[in-house]
Amino acid sequence: MKIRINGEEIEARGQTLAAILEELGYGEAKVATAVNETFVPATARGVTLSPGDRIEIVAPRQGG
Repeated sequence: MKIRINGEEIEARGQTLAAILEELGYGEAKVATAVNETFVPATARGVTLSPGDRIEIVAPRQGG
C-alpha cells in the first residue's frame, strides 16, 4: 500500500501504524506520531491505515 511518511511516498507492507513503525525500524523507539494531521498516542497505534494516508513520525531532540 502506498502511504506518505514525513512527506515521502513509500510502499508499505504493514496495515497498521504499529506495523509500519516496526517495518521502518522504530519498534520501541520513543516517537510522536500523527496520521492525516491527527495525533495518535502510542496506546492507539493499532489503527488501520488506508492507501494514501499521511503519517508523520517525530523523534524527540535534546539541546538548547
